Amino acid sequence: MIIHPGHARARSASPLARIGAQPIALTAAALLLILAGVASIAAWRAYTGISPETDRAVAARALQAHAAQVSEQLVEKTKGLEETQEESIDQLQTLQDQVQTLRRLLAAQQADSKRLSEQVSSLSEAVDSLRQSFASAQPSDPSPASTRNRALRLRAHVVHTAQKRPKPHS
Repeated sequence: MIIHPGHARARSASPLARIGAQPIALTAAALLLILAGVASIAAWRAYTGISPETDRAVAARALQAHAAQVSEQLVEKTKGLEETQEESIDQLQTLQDQVQTLRRLLAAQQADSKRLSEQVSSLSEAVDSLRQSFASAQPSDPSPASTRNRALRLRAHVVHTAQKRPKPHS
């Protein structure tokens, strides 16, 4: 029996070695598998109507709409805060004006109280002076008209003295 050298090699070689010997066939088979996969994905998308690009576009539009809505809400809240702040500033200014007016009124009232206290003190001194003069100068025959005239003159003098004192400006 004679064995051909090429025939022996063909039996001993594995099937992978035979495929490696035909690269064009291997490439064509791989290309057919890839095309079949792409075609099946396209058919599946066409049949179900679902496309990732469409889903992404819808999600992007939804995010844009939500961002716009949140932005509008922030603008409205900011305007509300600005109005509230302006109202607070106005109220604070009004309160400061009222406090200033009250301080001026209080200072004027204190000045009036001091002036009245000085007048009362002056009148008290005048009354004490009158009592002492009446007690020390008792005429032997006092006439009611002269006593009355002297009291009126003293009273006019006290009132006149109290009016001459300078009034503080308020």
